[in-house]
Amino acid sequence: MHLENKRVLVVGLGRSGEAAAEILKRHKAQVSVCDRKGADEIQASLDKLKSAGIQVYAGEYPAVSREKYDLLVASPGIPLDIQPFQQACQEGIPIIGELELAYQLKNSKTQILAVTGTNGKTTTTALLQQIFAQDGRAAFCAGNIGIALTTLVDEVEDAVIAVEVSSFQLETIVDFRPSICGLLNITPDHLDRHKTMTAYIKAKENIFSQQTEDDFAVLNYEDCTIREIAARCPSRVFYFSSEQVLQEGAFIEDNYLVIAAHNKKQIICPLDYIQLRGRHNLENILCAVMMAYLGGARIQSIAATLAEFKGVRHRMEEVAYEDGILYINDSKATNPESAIKALESFSNPIILIAGGRNKGSDFKQLARLINQKVKELVLLGEAKTDIKQAVMDMNYKNIYEVEGFEEAVITAHELAQAGDVVLLSPACASWDMFPSYEHRGDLFCQVVKSIIEP
Repeated sequence: MHLENKRVLVVGLGRSGEAAAEILKRHKAQVSVCDRKGADEIQASLDKLKSAGIQVYAGEYPAVSREKYDLLVASPGIPLDIQPFQQACQEGIPIIGELELAYQLKNSKTQILAVTGTNGKTTTTALLQQIFAQDGRAAFCAGNIGIALTTLVDEVEDAVIAVEVSSFQLETIVDFRPSICGLLNITPDHLDRHKTMTAYIKAKENIFSQQTEDDFAVLNYEDCTIREIAARCPSRVFYFSSEQVLQEGAFIEDNYLVIAAHNKKQIICPLDYIQLRGRHNLENILCAVMMAYLGGARIQSIAATLAEFKGVRHRMEEVAYEDGILYINDSKATNPESAIKALESFSNPIILIAGGRNKGSDFKQLARLINQKVKELVLLGEAKTDIKQAVMDMNYKNIYEVEGFEEAVITAHELAQAGDVVLLSPACASWDMFPSYEHRGDLFCQVVKSIIEP
């Protein structure tokens, strides 16, 4: 992509927007950035970008026309129906996302492996990166996992980048083509943005839309929606299954993790060799293992990584065990399906902290499981009324409503007894109270530690 002297507007600041602006500037584009937040809210980024000669519109969107801009770059959190994008469409100005920008600028020797799905993306991406690192490759994580892909592509050459990609990022791809992609699952999420499940599924399906028969797609056999869209996949499909033995793919057989591919069947390791806990994580593991194998990782490296890898921060993270009570940070559970998987991981009585901003989800299925497994329920945030009504419809009564997050953690601690699990698994986004789920999880850890280590 030739960017020198191109007039580019980056819409939305944040981590991705700032990284996109910086790489555009390095490639000698004429860069502007706009964000609806006021200058006082983005002061640190504003000062940094202005010092680099980048014009910043804070608290406003500039008018978009062909006389002013040649290209718009969308940050993933920004909906595509706002003024700048509408004007760009009317003017025939191209719109791409930060993910597409990074792909266009990457070195040809850099291999992109991409992971998407409603749940499990971060764990799978992190595991994939660690397998390649164990195998002696230069391997990195980027994308929705926390480091913008544009931050990396100018700094690495002959490397593997495991990229976590969201439906928002996949909305704005043009040529983005991972050599290997993984699709974990598709359940209702982000319907406040996509409006319909059809649109959400289409966004997820984009992960393999530009692939060819030389590429690979690793898909979840147990997800009916994924099996349906697999017929439209242009690359070679390998399935993974946690439920049944496959003729080809990754699966469990006689309590061993097994791969069957290229007319060869290989045992990776026994299940009790794997450190990552939780039945739901088997799908994440199978997907990462299949992708790594197709990417050339050795069986020994895959097995060695599974013996060490214990997961990622904010996803079923064991924070503390004190007085017989286990404290788990699952702040990354930003939808009901993810919280359901967390609840299914424990046989102990659970004190659940839930609530936040609803992303258009239905809480009925979560409410059924809460009624079966949750000893006490602590609710907070914008969605607490919705969750409360859903569990009350199940005749569940052990509900404690709180206003502040610290109060929620302290309440859960006071309700817990030896043998219980205090579980933060909100089933909602964090944006009503926190900038991100990471901030929410960090505060949970801080409050827990202040309680048990006064």
